[in-house]
Amino acid sequence: MDTGTHVVMGVALGGLATLDPVVQSDPALFNAVLAGTMIGSQAPDFDTILKLKNNAVYIRHHRGITHSMPAVIFWGLALSGLIYAFVPEVSFLHLWLWTFFAVIMHVFVDVFNAYGTQAYRPFTRRWVAYGFINTFDLYIFLMHIAGIVAWNLGANPGYTWLIIYFVIALYYVKRYFDKREMVKIIHEHFEHVEQIATSPTMKQNNWRIAITTANHYYVGKAENGHIVILDEFPRQTIPMDEPAMVRALEDHNIKAFLSFSPVYRFEMTYYNEHTEVRFIDLRYRSRGRYPFVAVAQIDDSTLEIMNSYTGWVFTEEKLKTKLDPIPADS
Repeated sequence: MDTGTHVVMGVALGGLATLDPVVQSDPALFNAVLAGTMIGSQAPDFDTILKLKNNAVYIRHHRGITHSMPAVIFWGLALSGLIYAFVPEVSFLHLWLWTFFAVIMHVFVDVFNAYGTQAYRPFTRRWVAYGFINTFDLYIFLMHIAGIVAWNLGANPGYTWLIIYFVIALYYVKRYFDKREMVKIIHEHFEHVEQIATSPTMKQNNWRIAITTANHYYVGKAENGHIVILDEFPRQTIPMDEPAMVRALEDHNIKAFLSFSPVYRFEMTYYNEHTEVRFIDLRYRSRGRYPFVAVAQIDDSTLEIMNSYTGWVFTEEKLKTKLDPIPADS
């Protein structure tokens, strides 16, 4: 989920903790637990700092090891231990339990959007992305805001958040069945379907879809249960007999893209003195474009990587600013 949603979830879990009699009866412990749930709800995303290095490192590792099972255990112990050092008079067990729960909830809710996490690591490095909750879901966010307002107006925090989270759980169930019905329709209308990538949008009944079959990729949208195909591409095999492609696959930006994107196509553009290899993620079609890409420019004579980039690019002009200037030879 987005940072804002994780923030309000931290507040919510702090309120939910008042159902614990030990927390409810000890103001110092409540304050420590609230700090733990607030920080714990953010901790797995501390890897956002990798953006300072470069996009490739960030894309390859964000929601990776920091969302893994060992990391969840580490965050729970480390954060509660740090807070406990400042308030050693409180119950460490209850502080740890609620902090640990906040970390678990962060990773748990992240697996339901299209980006996903490596939540099952170290058993597998597969990205877990169930794709039926938007990264920012307005309904979930507003329900949290309503709970915070009610709490400030004097409502019992424990029971308030218990009710709200029950409603949110029902909402997740609804979204799951929405996706299942959509997947059923796709299987009825397409043969040899191998994979379906879904991305919910801000609109409740609108979805982005990318379908992989034996011979084609189909990109489209689902609106109120109706599937509309917007683009169709033939299934591609990476040409390993192309030296420029082989060299591009060694680039760190291309590697990062391929480690993350399950549905993509590629283009090779030949200029006078260099070849451009571009990989295009098909999950994020926006206004007729596919903005999540990886690009490598290969010198034809030396096969050196001249420039490369991976990330979100919404115009060709923007991409040119991301790549170092090269001689115009086309």
